[in-house]
Amino acid sequence: MIYPQNIGENLGIDELSLSKGELYTFVTNKSGKGKKKKLVAVIKGTKSQDIIDVLNKIPLDKRKLVKEITLDMANNIQLASRMCFPESSLVTDRFHVVKLVLDALQHQRIKLRWEAIEKENQAIKQAKEQGIKYIPITLENDDTPKQLLARSRYIIAKKQNQWTDNQKIRAELLFRNYPSLHQGYKHTLEFRNINEQSSREIAKEQILAWIEKTKSLKLNDFNTAANSLKYHLETILNFFVKRHTNANAESFNSKVKLFRANQRGVVDVKFFLFRMEKLFS
Repeated sequence: MIYPQNIGENLGIDELSLSKGELYTFVTNKSGKGKKKKLVAVIKGTKSQDIIDVLNKIPLDKRKLVKEITLDMANNIQLASRMCFPESSLVTDRFHVVKLVLDALQHQRIKLRWEAIEKENQAIKQAKEQGIKYIPITLENDDTPKQLLARSRYIIAKKQNQWTDNQKIRAELLFRNYPSLHQGYKHTLEFRNINEQSSREIAKEQILAWIEKTKSLKLNDFNTAANSLKYHLETILNFFVKRHTNANAESFNSKVKLFRANQRGVVDVKFFLFRMEKLFS
């Protein structure tokens, strides 16, 4: 489904599942603001060649009107965008970049939690072999180590000024017992603070310094995130030019999901897309 008349200077590209996990790629015009003339294209699947084949049906003179495209870090979307919109600048969405680093921190927490679970399992096994009752280790707030790590998921995703009083107590226990996680948390905050910069050059220096620091700190869980940042550096830095994000595309996805939920799911995909066409094209 393509609507060349809805094309504009600023586009957003994202994928969304409509039914049974089947993904569709949506191209939207930011100036549409979630209403009429929002939808530029809907493509079944996420293969770069499929996206290119559909978008190339839009006349080249219209595609050259596009000056900026916000998207995630998927290579297939970036390839299709470069091929189809030759005059555009690609901007990797800030929220996806931050989420990549946060996922590394959560992965570090999950590894520690599994270690705590295994340690408790071994202690239970030893207690049974010795014929004594196992009494779990509890901390000052009555959490066991594995409970502390499980319940800290949302704490380490927030900044310190957003913590409640109970979360402050749990965070203090967490970082005291797991200093490596505290180090990872501070390293994550350092990266999040880079997004407050308004200068592309300063942001570039700080991101490269953060990547080097990741290597020196030997935070293995962050190495994959650091490498991804390095490979997508140019499109990430384009955010600091106009500070545009893919929030409009994410907002559009939320509207589609709400519409889908109100219809109790999608039985006929073609008819659902027809209704979307009437609403957003």
